[in-house]
Amino acid sequence: MAGHKVTILESAAIIGEIGAGIQVSPNLSRQLIRWGLAKRLEEVAVKPESLTLRRWCTGETLAWTRWGDSMEKNYGAPYYHIQRADFHRMMYDLAEPYVKIRTNCRVVAMDPSIPTLTLRSGEVVHADLVIGADGLKSITRQYVVGAPDEPTPTGDAAYRAVIPTEVLLADPDLRSLVETPEMVGWLGPQRHIMAYNIRAKKEYNLVMCHPDRDQEEPWKPEESAARMKAEFVGWEPRIQKLLSLIPSTLKWKLMDRAPLETWVHKDGRLALLGDSCHPMLPYRAQGSAMAIEDAAVLGNLFSRLSSHAQITPLLHAYESIRYERATNTQASSCLNQVIFHLPDGPEQEKRDKQMYAAMEDALREVRGETSVDSTDMGTKGNANQWADKEKSAIQFGYDADEEAEKWWREHGKSETAPFGLPSKL
Repeated sequence: MAGHKVTILESAAIIGEIGAGIQVSPNLSRQLIRWGLAKRLEEVAVKPESLTLRRWCTGETLAWTRWGDSMEKNYGAPYYHIQRADFHRMMYDLAEPYVKIRTNCRVVAMDPSIPTLTLRSGEVVHADLVIGADGLKSITRQYVVGAPDEPTPTGDAAYRAVIPTEVLLADPDLRSLVETPEMVGWLGPQRHIMAYNIRAKKEYNLVMCHPDRDQEEPWKPEESAARMKAEFVGWEPRIQKLLSLIPSTLKWKLMDRAPLETWVHKDGRLALLGDSCHPMLPYRAQGSAMAIEDAAVLGNLFSRLSSHAQITPLLHAYESIRYERATNTQASSCLNQVIFHLPDGPEQEKRDKQMYAAMEDALREVRGETSVDSTDMGTKGNANQWADKEKSAIQFGYDADEEAEKWWREHGKSETAPFGLPSKL
């Protein structure tokens, strides 16, 4: 930890198993591998061979993009699917020898100028620097903004479920979902489903996005399975079979926030990280990746800290490196919400035609034929953002440590500013 004394204040009472699947794209896996987690990833994660997008009612293939080993070839790191609890355990085990992790420590107030944090227990914690990594409903965010602010409903919610893959393997119609690991998405009006294998292909993860009807119909857990199935009536037979295997499910209300003007408090001793400053909708699968990228840049910069006077300049350096990247990824995630949920009609048909053209292009490349690079219907500018080579290179080829190193080479040894840092970031 570069000589720093770090304490994590965790609001949960215990560190336990939570959540379902997480997508670990190359921009995230490269950091995890660099931190020594390659072996553990190989043991518990699944490397999807491809991405396939299908039509909701027929199961017809609309889009296909090769992943597997091509991810490492193109972007220098693999693409994995992993169970959230396995991911959390890896990160906990990585950090625990070097930091103090305190559970059951919910922050209820703070003074960002000192800074101090007041816990629900009444205890006051003093620090030189606070990093607010407290998620979508962040307490620390309101001190940066200057007033309480609430996330905005997107109009969508998501059911999440995990099915043992032994059940799928016993069904001839579902067996291929396990035997050929890939990310499969079914796209329909106002809805979509994403599904993939986790835990070394022992579990099958589903995320089912749909219109949020909480105001119309109050949530009742005992009715969750029936209400989930009602949202996907008429969807293709494999979906009906998968949903019939889910006895109950959890629902996740999807909320969003507009980009902030700054992530750093005016007094320079509080900065935000991850969902507290740039929450990611799940449509691009970049929430965990953006938080880890933030942490990698922040850690890299603060490994060079030599005095308290450098804290504020380095926080602004962190923001300058990360702001555009995170904000663009937020926009990309929001775009997929629109693309995935088009009602049946002319716009949907245009989307499907674009995706199909890009799939044909990808298949020609697999066969070793000349690729067609159409700015309208091919891999560039395509409705399937994962098939857009330019977008994938930007998203998956990003190296957080390299960006921090680049900033330091250009600005860190400036002789025109105090502490060896530029006076204006």
